[in-house]
Amino acid sequence: MLRTIIIDDEAHIRDTLTRLLSKHCRQVKVVGEASGVAEGIRVIQTLYPDLLLLDINLNDGTGFDLIHSLNVIDFKIIFISACDKRKIQAFQLSNMEYLLKPIHPEDLKAAVRRVEETDQEDLVIQLKALEANV
Repeated sequence: MLRTIIIDDEAHIRDTLTRLLSKHCRQVKVVGEASGVAEGIRVIQTLYPDLLLLDINLNDGTGFDLIHSLNVIDFKIIFISACDKRKIQAFQLSNMEYLLKPIHPEDLKAAVRRVEETDQEDLVIQLKALEANV
């Protein structure tokens, strides 16, 4: 079971993801959510997730701000973003998992499946590559 936190500044996106995950990704359990960086940090430090679904642009910063504020990244990440060709290229170049809004069930299932197979050490390398490419 992947204990999951959804961090997105749009409530309808968080609700949609929760519904899609419960219907299409039985191995995922949403244990918390947040709408911004500060709230996200508190939820992560309280709930210790296995997986984070993280929007790039939040109401009080970015997903990268959130990542930088944590001492340890001991969970996997799927980024969420609106369509932006530059960001898509950065995700592809760094081999990071991402979902484009609006989120389609098949894309979500595939991203969860791939992130389950990702080694945590590889994730740190991918995050550094993503930041260099963004």
